[in-house]
Amino acid sequence: MSPEKKLQELGITLPETPPPLGSYIPIVQTGNLLFLSGILPLVKGKLVRQGCVGQDISLDDAREDAKTATINALSVLKSYIGSLDKVKKCVRITGYISSASHFTEQPKVLNAVSDLLFEIFGESGRHARSAVGVNILPLNATLEIEFIFEV
Repeated sequence: MSPEKKLQELGITLPETPPPLGSYIPIVQTGNLLFLSGILPLVKGKLVRQGCVGQDISLDDAREDAKTATINALSVLKSYIGSLDKVKKCVRITGYISSASHFTEQPKVLNAVSDLLFEIFGESGRHARSAVGVNILPLNATLEIEFIFEV
């Protein structure tokens, strides 16, 4: 099933592409690779939650934020290439999770992203990744995720 049809089946509607929050562009292409700038879990331009996972934010809420950021990333991607059906592969994701000093479950947060990408793209959604705990992120976001796709 195509990624576009899979989104419909899952009931996922891509939002308008969120504008950059600084002096950068949201996506850069070199050859057949697309590099997405860090994506935050914004809904209508506002963060769903703010704070530190394991302190202010539960693991489950962080996983939901990760899905929101992924949907935003797909919106950026689709606005650039026209259709998600042109994606050959999700190559890599890097997730930065604002983490309490004792929180060590960053990979579980990013599993929400990995699982969603696999659900949408099938085997082409499997990717390399890094899950990094950080002290704080822009706007006090719970997480920020970078993506690399092949077209």
